[in-house]
Amino acid sequence: MSKRIKVVVDDDIPFIKGTLEPYASVLYYKGDKIDSQEVLDADALIIRTRTKCNARLLNGSKVKFIASATIGTDHIDMDYCRKNGIVFTNAAGCNAWGVVQYVLTAIFSIAKKKDIDLTNKIIGIIGAGNVGERLAVTCESLGFRVLRCDPPVKEILTKNLGFNDAGRFSVDRSTLKPEQFFDLWQVTQKADIVTLHVPLDSSTRALFGKDFFSSLKPGAIFINSSRGEVIDEVALMEARQKLAGIALDVWKNEPEINQSLMKMVDIATPHIAGYSLEGKMNATMIVVREFSKYFSIKELSDFGIDYPEPYTVKTDNLCSFLTESFPIYDEDKKLRENPCSFEKIRSSYTYRREISGEMYRAIGKINQNHDKIC
Repeated sequence: MSKRIKVVVDDDIPFIKGTLEPYASVLYYKGDKIDSQEVLDADALIIRTRTKCNARLLNGSKVKFIASATIGTDHIDMDYCRKNGIVFTNAAGCNAWGVVQYVLTAIFSIAKKKDIDLTNKIIGIIGAGNVGERLAVTCESLGFRVLRCDPPVKEILTKNLGFNDAGRFSVDRSTLKPEQFFDLWQVTQKADIVTLHVPLDSSTRALFGKDFFSSLKPGAIFINSSRGEVIDEVALMEARQKLAGIALDVWKNEPEINQSLMKMVDIATPHIAGYSLEGKMNATMIVVREFSKYFSIKELSDFGIDYPEPYTVKTDNLCSFLTESFPIYDEDKKLRENPCSFEKIRSSYTYRREISGEMYRAIGKINQNHDKIC
């Protein structure tokens, strides 16, 4: 039975090779090389964001199950999947702590380089999902004042509708209250740091344009690690002079990025914010288990990967801790020197160790005795 299953897998998904082979016929391809011929007689796809699952790819195929080892869904034509009975699942929340690590490292690195005192600063977090809410709680524990902005979440809380979040890595939002949320313009007028954590869909595409950037506080730090298409890059370039710092991990038209914009920003990285070792392990575990559930392969239902020993805190200074655990300027340098190698740099990235929420809270308590955060 199991050998009749044919699955096409993105070659860059780690820890998966050899896992499915006892139960299925497995073909591996680079994500952007998976085309309609490869999937024509496949029963399942296990992919990442570089494979666009739409009518062009799937028409005429046997595919009935798609799993994405990523948190996003903008590379999937959800309407097409629904209409054609294709089950889709992703790895929501798998790398959330990795993105939190990226954002905090970017903030503290820019602050250190430009001698910005982060004490009592206000951070605006636009999007309070798996990443945004973890970041919010962590920033509160570190002494920042947090302004959350997420109208759908606020509406759910206001109407007491309850959340449908499910999955091992979904964030807990059970203690949140509507008054903890602010509208977009309140955030832009008050926040010293603004970071985006929104999905890419029809409501967010180019949402952050000229009006948004012109309303940011002079001297603010701006960070985008969600999707490049949610911002108007020209508007951001025009706002460059008023901003104290910009960190971008995501870009429009990846991997063909706007090199003029890249030269203007303080930190430029090739879409690796969530590339932590733990995040990649989590994603692979999720997609393999979902694959086993769909195809009733009980031997894979509890598939796991042994985590390595937790990252060890080697300093009691938060700023040093972040920059030593993730030397973000090394990644920035690689991209600046070879912007046309965006995809190669991304695919050859050495997964960093992620920092857990417990570690942030512990080192945050130590730093409460310091006069300055950084």
